[in-house]
Amino acid sequence: MAQKPVALVDANNFYASCERVFNPSLRGKPVIVLSNNDGCVVARSDEAKALGIGMGVPVFQIRDIIKKHHVEAWSSNYTLYGSMSRRMMATLETLAPEVEPYSIDEAFVWLPGFSPAELDRHAVKIRQTVAMHTGIPVSVGLSQTKTLAKLANHEAKKNPVFKGAGVCNLTDFSQSELDELLSNVQVGDVWGIGPRRTRFLQQHGVLTAYDLKEMPDGWLLKNLTVTGLRTAWELRGIPCLPQEMTPPAKKTIVTSRGFGRLIESLEELTEAVTVYVSRLGEKLRAQHSVASRMEVFINTSHFASHGERYANAITLRLPQPTAYTPELVAHARRGLAKIYRPGLKYQKAGVMVLDLVPETGRQLNLFGEGEGGPEIIERNRQLMAAVDGINKEMGQGTLRLGPAGTRQTWNMRREKLSRRYTTRWDEILEITG
Repeated sequence: MAQKPVALVDANNFYASCERVFNPSLRGKPVIVLSNNDGCVVARSDEAKALGIGMGVPVFQIRDIIKKHHVEAWSSNYTLYGSMSRRMMATLETLAPEVEPYSIDEAFVWLPGFSPAELDRHAVKIRQTVAMHTGIPVSVGLSQTKTLAKLANHEAKKNPVFKGAGVCNLTDFSQSELDELLSNVQVGDVWGIGPRRTRFLQQHGVLTAYDLKEMPDGWLLKNLTVTGLRTAWELRGIPCLPQEMTPPAKKTIVTSRGFGRLIESLEELTEAVTVYVSRLGEKLRAQHSVASRMEVFINTSHFASHGERYANAITLRLPQPTAYTPELVAHARRGLAKIYRPGLKYQKAGVMVLDLVPETGRQLNLFGEGEGGPEIIERNRQLMAAVDGINKEMGQGTLRLGPAGTRQTWNMRREKLSRRYTTRWDEILEITG
């Protein structure tokens, strides 16, 4: 059976591009998008990269560059980015029979039945259509395997030979041409090869993607396990990574944020933890899972010049696996009260749920009555479905639990936040004459 060509479609500088869609005055200017509390750089336009602004650099270290070069710095607008991501994925689904979203700004797209020349034309059509429907520029890498498609996409973004067109099609490369390309790719740039494995491979003379491809299977299996062996096979053009049209359910989910200001009171910490748990509950229900354990953690600032430093966490075994938000919140509040210490200024809190199982696989109350009974579970499920539906339709947090509070003055600092143009009527784009 002939292999199906696969394309990796990846948005260019996604967060910065989203800001430019609704603010054309940003085009051609250096743009950076900041992390929670406007602390670090999490996205950069090409113009910002050209100034030497690195990913993850703290803002205070580049204030002189921002001022000198009139860099546009924007707070992260996750609501807008999520909405634009959904638009991008919906557009891709009109252009290919099989689309596998991989992250917020990239997806694998399978294109069976295309010749190499037709693939080039269709890749250009993908770029043009996504740009027309969303305003987001994308690059397209094509090959016979996911790993090679990832590498091709990297070449489409970075290699001057392909960068102008934004398309790199490896399906029409001869083996010698492909080997030459792989010889110019550092092993650490291969998808799935992390820093620790990169150091190990370099110590053994494996410096490039070509070197990795040529290593004996036995050595790869012994030193890099089956995962590394599959990566090498993928570099040889042998598909080993399956299509995942439905993302696999996560085994753990965590929600954590730094506060916009330091907080002291248990009441405000409870508000924050309640908000985080509510979001965890939504995520659990979205993947049809229930949690068996929960961890609550808090900490003061690691960089405080004065005052006591404190960090603590507590793990709770839930009486019964659940995704019912009020029950999750009740357990989280109980855990928080045990690790809270008065008189300290807290900078961050978070909640993680663990030991997730499918909601259909949980053990019900032995006698079918009380909180663990099927009737109560079904009633709670319907209640949460209604709440989730309203919040999805009207905006996150439209319906929330009382302990979440109403003012939430501890919320993260976002001093330059763009509008939620695509999800809020009161923030829709305005055009004046």
